[in-house]
Amino acid sequence: MQHEITKPGKLLDSEGKLSEPGWAKDLLLQYKRADIKAAKIRIKEWDYYIVLNNFFGIAFTISDNAYLGLVSVTFFDFEKASEDTVTILTSFPLGKYNMPESSHVGNVVFENKRLQLEFIKTEDTRQIKCFLRNFKDGNDLQSDITLRQPKSDTMVIATPWKENPKAFYYNQKINCFRAYGKVVIAGKEYVFNPDKDMATLDWGRGVWTYKNTWYWGSGNGIVNGKPFGFNIGYGFGDTSAATENIIIYDGMAHKLDQVVFHIPEDSYLKSWRFSSNDGRFEMDFMPILDRAALIDILLISTDQHQVFGKMSGKAILDTGEVLQIKDLLCFAEKVSNKF
Repeated sequence: MQHEITKPGKLLDSEGKLSEPGWAKDLLLQYKRADIKAAKIRIKEWDYYIVLNNFFGIAFTISDNAYLGLVSVTFFDFEKASEDTVTILTSFPLGKYNMPESSHVGNVVFENKRLQLEFIKTEDTRQIKCFLRNFKDGNDLQSDITLRQPKSDTMVIATPWKENPKAFYYNQKINCFRAYGKVVIAGKEYVFNPDKDMATLDWGRGVWTYKNTWYWGSGNGIVNGKPFGFNIGYGFGDTSAATENIIIYDGMAHKLDQVVFHIPEDSYLKSWRFSSNDGRFEMDFMPILDRAALIDILLISTDQHQVFGKMSGKAILDTGEVLQIKDLLCFAEKVSNKF
């Protein structure tokens, strides 16, 4: 059962509960921070952009987790199977990041003595401007990247938690942004080509329970001459109304039911497999790089493995058309959080 939300409305009712759990192709339900009835210390709001090609990539996070702000920049070198991350933590932002209440409008800006990071929204583009001092070996990182908004369906999900009726996650994943611009590190330029390089936005707002483990995978590419993207995931909240599993092909959404990550128990860098209960998403995944991070600060902890690699297999559209996927660069992750 996959309940699709098809009409605009308020995300939360007068008691602060989700008005309509389910999935949608756009942000039809209106998120308002003032409508939240749970403790403000439990609110989580973030924007995460990841821009990739077969050789390198970059990811940017601005996240207000109420008692902890987290802003990070990660550069990936897939030829060297390496990554470098700088994370800046702040105490008790509690809404001071002014995260927009919709992905359709508004800018997000973070600035301190070391980092200036801006997500600038226009009508049909998103510009990411970054200057980070002493990113690696004393060298700064500078980037100016523009993402061209696709005319496309997206993946939106409104997920409750059974154990806490005022907890919810409202999330939009936008696949298949065309990316152009560059990253400069130590005088070397890394240039994105919009003909083949793409990006994803993970836009999240909600009230989370304290302890969760999630699985998430996403990727973009060109299949049979048309833009192809996917989003798969599970592990948190009550997804009985809808999952976040979806294929985006040539701008159209093709909803999937259940997808399972088969991760080797002894190493994240061994071959994985993704399988689906409806047989519509069957993939082998060969890892290249494990971006692992472990943070444990008093009552806050995160244990994450964001694994990048190449995926091959088949994806079946709503029409029954079978897409053959070959060596598509993507990522899949397992994250356990107490926050």
